[in-house]
Amino acid sequence: MLGQSTLAAGALLCLFAQNAVAVDKTRDPDKIAKLSTVASQLDRQALLPSDNDWLFDFNAQQPFYNFAPGGVVNMNAATFPAAKGNGLTLAMLNLGPCSMLPPHLHPRASNYVVAVHGNTTTYMFEENGARLVTETLTPGKATIFPQASMHMMVNNGCDNAQLVSALSSEDAGTLNVGQVFTNGFPSTLVNAAFSQNLASDDVKAKMTPVGTGSNWGTDECLKKCGVSKGGKGTLTFANGNKE
Repeated sequence: MLGQSTLAAGALLCLFAQNAVAVDKTRDPDKIAKLSTVASQLDRQALLPSDNDWLFDFNAQQPFYNFAPGGVVNMNAATFPAAKGNGLTLAMLNLGPCSMLPPHLHPRASNYVVAVHGNTTTYMFEENGARLVTETLTPGKATIFPQASMHMMVNNGCDNAQLVSALSSEDAGTLNVGQVFTNGFPSTLVNAAFSQNLASDDVKAKMTPVGTGSNWGTDECLKKCGVSKGGKGTLTFANGNKE
């Protein structure tokens, strides 16, 4: 499990490494509109006539399905019309060695997460006055992040980690905590709130895009695992091998 100093460093890294939120774009707005107004389930099936309309392939969702550094793939009404009206988002969370999901929350959904592979530590904070809840998830173990609770996850190991997440809304939404530094809030007020210069054009210019939802973790972990950050979603190990 990460020490407090490593956790703090990782949290700051997450906060300062995001300048956009990964957003699911509706792939078939016309079909979604029709599914929203049908009178019966038989009418819904008529709008989804092929078996392929009922199959979602997480592996095919590029570039989001990757392990360098990782990504989040959502199966919901926006990405999979058959999900419309069923009240759920199912997500595949991929974390490469040392990678993490930055501090974020889901404003419209509770989030159930179960580990499939690897060793992942999760951190959850519900509100002012609450305690930090920390869990280590190995295959078959799960936790829950209540609606709108702030949480983050980090792959502790040098192997890939994978988790499955079920959110109680087909439009759960995601808000990265780091957005407070780039979302247009007056920088003078943000800096006053944190008692230091965290929001400025200089800081914003150094931030990297959110990419596919996951970002690299601490340099300490990457060094331990012999991993360097490759280009275009690749991992380069100390022995020269790439993934």
